[in-house]
Amino acid sequence: MSLRTVLITGCSSGIGLDAARALAARGWRVFATCRREADCARLRAEGLESFRLDYEDPASIAEAASEAEARGSGAVDALFNNGAYAIPGFVEDLPPDALRAIFEANLIGWHDLTRRLLPGMRARGAGRIVQCSSVLGFAAVRWRGAYVATKFALEGLTDTLRLELRGSGVRVSLIEPGPIETRFNENALTQYARWIDPSTSAHKAELAAVEARYRGAGGARNPFTLPPEAVTRRVIHALESPRPRARYRVTTPTHVVALLRRIAPQGALDWLMARQ
Repeated sequence: MSLRTVLITGCSSGIGLDAARALAARGWRVFATCRREADCARLRAEGLESFRLDYEDPASIAEAASEAEARGSGAVDALFNNGAYAIPGFVEDLPPDALRAIFEANLIGWHDLTRRLLPGMRARGAGRIVQCSSVLGFAAVRWRGAYVATKFALEGLTDTLRLELRGSGVRVSLIEPGPIETRFNENALTQYARWIDPSTSAHKAELAAVEARYRGAGGARNPFTLPPEAVTRRVIHALESPRPRARYRVTTPTHVVALLRRIAPQGALDWLMARQ
């Protein structure tokens, strides 16, 4: 088997790290990128090729794309865009700069990296692009508005890209996980502290409960939470199958919500989602 190359973002932990390790074990040459150099050094110590890529730093995106292509003899065979954060808070409490920042990290940086790697894939007449979306890429939930907005946008942009790449040999897929064991909540709390001022919010009382929920004090762990391996299995199929799917739904909540969106009246769906 010829050595295939894949660039994966957000590999410091969680979904990205698990995918990097699993694909390396399957014979892929993995470029496992992280936002912080310290995390890259840790991955290099365990035998992975790792260098820095921060979606909010355009220079690092350009440098990482060039580095991956140089190591991949002019092109990479596949890209797994992964790594995003949330800003817990009600929409009316989100400063415009918060939305600008999260769109840079969760969408625009992904787009920048994808555009840089696509010409090499086109030249080879083959390639795979896998985007890690979410159940919140097609269903809205209260106080996740910033994250929901970026994932809805990602789904629309990715669907359009898939249509535009028909016949090019480059295949595009979306992964739509529900609850997965990652550091997502920890990272979200950092963003909450940065951007949200509960003292001025009309939802001040509820925000205390939101913060407690993200800290794990709001009740039992979601019984439908799966380990990152559940996502990795879909990533492997999207990268290796001769007929990759346009969408891969992961976890029971994702499948249930997708079904309800098809069959439930909007009012009933709103009632349900407002209780989450």
